[in-house]
Amino acid sequence: MKLVVVTAGLSTPSSTRLLADRLAAATVAHLDAEAAASELIETIETIELRELATEIGQHLVMGFPPARLAAALDAVAAADGLIAVTPVFAASYSGLFKSFFDLIDKDALTGKPVLLGATGGTPRHSLVTEHAMRPLFTYLRALVPPTAVYAASEDWGDAGLDHRIARAGTELARFMVAAAPTRASSAPSVPAVPAVPAVLTASAPRSPTGSITSVDPADGFKVIPFEERLAALRSE
Repeated sequence: MKLVVVTAGLSTPSSTRLLADRLAAATVAHLDAEAAASELIETIETIELRELATEIGQHLVMGFPPARLAAALDAVAAADGLIAVTPVFAASYSGLFKSFFDLIDKDALTGKPVLLGATGGTPRHSLVTEHAMRPLFTYLRALVPPTAVYAASEDWGDAGLDHRIARAGTELARFMVAAAPTRASSAPSVPAVPAVPAVLTASAPRSPTGSITSVDPADGFKVIPFEERLAALRSE
């Protein structure tokens, strides 16, 4: 399984990146403890959006992604689980965060488990995950676990934050395990090619108008001349 972490933090070091890393560690810890060997996370890829800010702007203006951004978009689409964390600006997710997910294919997150996280300077923004982030990912048809994690500046080092992170990681791991067979079975299949009736093969004689001129009565077909059908309609 592949876990992808998208973080929109702008500084280095970043509390947003720190929260993203801790959420990823909690998810891996739960899978390592309880999941079958076939369900373990094989790779974790972290996407720092601040490193892609120029490419995101170019894609919005020109309509196609540069190579690094294309690789990031492909990684999100191929992930078995996603962690998305943003800093809070003006009581909502950052513009960089929204711009990246504006570029995601409309079907890329369908049925994909996505854990939400946000960081801010005050507890007053703690509902940003429910009022802004959850509606966005619900619109994209993602599977969003019940627990989202918001970390204010004063939360770091608090046992309550540790508990929320552990619970959120557990929920994401369970969602990933539950969604894995569903996502595998939803892969598009090649439709069977229907058999072509004998009367429609290239060898069947056709009139210039394309009507069938030769029909085998054994196939249950009956040809009614137009004049006979017209006389029957007039007599009704």
